[in-house]
Amino acid sequence: MTQYEGITRRGLLGGLVGTAAAAATVPLGSGDAGAQSAPTGEVTVRLTVNGAATSLTVDPRVTLLDAVRERLRLPGTKKGCDRGQCGACTVHVDGRRVLSCLTLLATVDGAAVTTIEGLADGDRLHPLQRAFIEQDGLQCGFCTPGQIMSAAAIIGDGRAGTDAEIREQMSGNICRCSAYPGILAAIRQARTELS
Repeated sequence: MTQYEGITRRGLLGGLVGTAAAAATVPLGSGDAGAQSAPTGEVTVRLTVNGAATSLTVDPRVTLLDAVRERLRLPGTKKGCDRGQCGACTVHVDGRRVLSCLTLLATVDGAAVTTIEGLADGDRLHPLQRAFIEQDGLQCGFCTPGQIMSAAAIIGDGRAGTDAEIREQMSGNICRCSAYPGILAAIRQARTELS
């Protein structure tokens, strides 16, 4: 008789679920090495978001993306991969583009943050926002805020001189709908207007 005889799939799965439930109810104690290094208190972060000064008291592990979307209710910045691979969460921090899903809120204390909502001037769209509409640089629109924020940064930094430069600089922003020709045309159009 082998050690696995008499074990059914249902019995095995039931045992695994029971073990997982028991593990979830065990409090983190002094014997848990990970718990000793975990942050215990909240931090207060002061920053300017889209021109408005704000202060947030949060767990130090909160990302800039989650703070912007959940605490400040600015849903334009998208949570795509949550791993810094798609660019949907791109915002500007002190004029520099960053992936907000990889940026802890605590690290931008005192900074100026601009999201897609802050790019326009009231009801007047930013030249990139207009260009994306006019050049059909979007399809589903999910990646568009991150695309526009990245494009604004590379135009502002002077790194959008040629099509090859634009493609290289925008390579961190993925469009699953493949609207790349329209995105490139929109950046060229806005570059002319902003230069």
